[in-house]
Amino acid sequence: MIVFPAIDLKSGEVVRLAEGDMDRATVYGDNPAEQARLFAKAGAEHIHVVDLDGAFAGSPRNAEAVEAIVASFPGYVQLGGGIRNRETVERWFELGVARLVIGTAALKDPEFVRDMAREYEGGIVVAVDARDGMVATEGWADVSEVSVRDMARRFEDAGVASLLFTDVGRDGMLTGCNIEATVDLARSVDIPVIASGGVKGLDDVHMLSQFTQDGIEGVITGRALYDGRLDLATAIAMANR
Repeated sequence: MIVFPAIDLKSGEVVRLAEGDMDRATVYGDNPAEQARLFAKAGAEHIHVVDLDGAFAGSPRNAEAVEAIVASFPGYVQLGGGIRNRETVERWFELGVARLVIGTAALKDPEFVRDMAREYEGGIVVAVDARDGMVATEGWADVSEVSVRDMARRFEDAGVASLLFTDVGRDGMLTGCNIEATVDLARSVDIPVIASGGVKGLDDVHMLSQFTQDGIEGVITGRALYDGRLDLATAIAMANR
């Protein structure tokens, strides 16, 4: 199982939000590239980067920071936030991003996502972000009438690399990952699932790692790392057992 340390970007700074609320941001640093290097030093081979401003604006807003992260991190960079057209997809892949996470466009323009998944095999991840079981979009500001499971099943034959499932109500809250809902989603679709939202410590990593055979591919963790509740090297070692 892959452990993805997260770097969320707001105005070029490393932050974590509470429940996806831009007004409830905690700043953890002003050097995203250095943070990426620290994660690599701890043994991370993958990182998850989110352009928060881009997610709300609908187009990239932290390009300089993302470019610095890609240049400084020796592993695989997974990026989300404001990716809603072909031009943006092409730009990020040309820069060296390994995988792109698409959420809002997956709901509103599924054919675009299907086209990109076919063109960039293994490079597109669909974000299935949930508030009370329903898909949230536009930086989690809007909640649709589409269920998480229905959304995921729309892409079963699309060739997407993974689904990224986030329980928005737990994100940044250190209340524990919604393991039951994550595993239930993984069992209901034939696409690997990455867990996100609320990871508070090693127990979450250990529990999720028991379900790799059910389709759990990885877990994203942010605030627990920044607050010192979770040691990245230990988490990676546990996930690799």
